Amino acid sequence: MADLLIGQTLRFTGNPMTEGLGTARHSARGGVLIDAGRIAAVGEADDLRRAHPHARVTDYGDALISAGFVDAHAHYPQTAMIASWGKRLIDWLNTYTFPEEMKFSDLAYAKEIASRYFELTLANGTTSVCSYCTIHPESVDAFFSEAHRRGLRSYAGKTCMDRNAPDGLTDTARSAYDDSKRLLREWHGVDRLSYVVTPRFSPTSTPEQLEAIGALWREHPDCLMQTHLSEQTDEVAWVRSLFPTARDYLDTYEAHGLLGAGALFGHAIYLEPREIDRLREVDASLIHCPTSNTFIGSGLFDMDGLSSAGHRIGLATDTGGGSSFSMLRTMAAAYEVAQLRGRALHPAELWWLATAGAARALRADGQIGNLSPGLEADLAIIDLASTPAISQRSTRAGDIWEALFPTIMMGDDRSIVDVYVAGRSMKVKSLQNIENNIVR
Repeated sequence: MADLLIGQTLRFTGNPMTEGLGTARHSARGGVLIDAGRIAAVGEADDLRRAHPHARVTDYGDALISAGFVDAHAHYPQTAMIASWGKRLIDWLNTYTFPEEMKFSDLAYAKEIASRYFELTLANGTTSVCSYCTIHPESVDAFFSEAHRRGLRSYAGKTCMDRNAPDGLTDTARSAYDDSKRLLREWHGVDRLSYVVTPRFSPTSTPEQLEAIGALWREHPDCLMQTHLSEQTDEVAWVRSLFPTARDYLDTYEAHGLLGAGALFGHAIYLEPREIDRLREVDASLIHCPTSNTFIGSGLFDMDGLSSAGHRIGLATDTGGGSSFSMLRTMAAAYEVAQLRGRALHPAELWWLATAGAARALRADGQIGNLSPGLEADLAIIDLASTPAISQRSTRAGDIWEALFPTIMMGDDRSIVDVYVAGRSMKVKSLQNIENNIVR
């Protein structure tokens, strides 16, 4: 039997950042018909009721029915150490990140954290993530096993590092290639899972390893490739010292076959003109991580300039460098960062970045990220009056954008009424599962 969800609906017919706000389509009393895990129809509630009289109806009243959030850059192994007192990037990695990631050689621990991570992301309305694992194959197996158990569309890969990291977190050019290839063959294309070729970033890979990982990506061009680019000024200087013959940071990837369509570059704050042109030329994706960029003091992403230039841009939490699992909080931070650069992002633009825009960055906009017939039914149901502070503001709203913006700026997991994964209600309003899953 088909399911008909009724409430306010928000969908996109294009990119509001480049094609105008008219591409955002809102219905005050709309509906989404779900059949066999996919969106079968979207329209006005009364029309859908008449056309599908036998559908099972769930009426969410004034709540907003949206595509589930898509987090295009995260580090699930950093779940337990999120919100660690901030230092600069390299110090932060050495002090907090690397010691925590050392624990993921233990499959049982990796499974505990993966389970907790997905409970937290689902509780915040996120239905798809693209995550880094650790160098340990066990961390990849744990992530994909948990994602598969929940039926999630998920992306991840073994992080590759053969220098400038602790001994327990380094592999070799050969083992990085061999382990990644085995994991790719095991998981890529299973149900809704996708393997992502994952060198951490140039400073932690020798040219030999980058070449090996580039060869793997050439052999499997249907996979995405993710890494970091130009996050902090001292990082950029470090790369320059490690690769003295490279034209710029991007060239350390380009020279080894790690630049092209399907590449995901996290942060991308301090880009040179040549890098901007090449990234646009090959249609690579830039992933904006605003809470991380402010928490670690990295800098201000040029959303306006890069989007106007036609770059493919997604939004991400970057947990645990990012300070929240919530894409609502991430949208709020993106708004604040853009304000500091002189651009007030519209609520429609922010919502697009967290849904259809992030899906497009992952080359998954034909599968997720929007309310459109044929797409997979990954949905988030949003209460636009979830707290007294939000409610008192939203009641004064003159249109949907004034009603939505307070939830963007002040919302959290309390705003999430329900989440649907491939058409199945996950009923995440209660956080009991998270509390039960905490490793003590």
